[in-house]
Amino acid sequence: MMNSRNSASQNSTDKAGASQGIRIDLWLWAARFYKTRALAKHAIETGKVEMSGQAVKASRLVKIRDQLRITRSNELYEIEVLSISEKRGSASVAQTLYLESEPSRLKREAERERRKMENAGYQAPPTKPDKRARRLINALGDLDML
Repeated sequence: MMNSRNSASQNSTDKAGASQGIRIDLWLWAARFYKTRALAKHAIETGKVEMSGQAVKASRLVKIRDQLRITRSNELYEIEVLSISEKRGSASVAQTLYLESEPSRLKREAERERRKMENAGYQAPPTKPDKRARRLINALGDLDML
């Protein structure tokens, strides 16, 4: 009988905690910014996630209308939390959890286009350099030291 009371009070506490917010690493995983919670936690610990301009810990609670800055693979997302979910759903559902600011989206797309243009002229060689080509490459490197 005691166990049922304890579990009932614990369930009500869990529901109250869920209405207050959820852990930021769980939310980042549910919003599909990271494939696993471990990756989300690592990003938080390395300072790639900020809330209202401050670094956060993985246990920090995310609430609706919180402002987040997320750096992921050289891309910066400035978002506002619209909804909270503990479940990881499809990509279309995950996009409804947040709203990215227009300047952030435009800047990210411009940066992506710039990187694409930088790499447009580069073409990787079809094979590794042979012995003669390696010697020539090393000789060119020696010219810089003169």
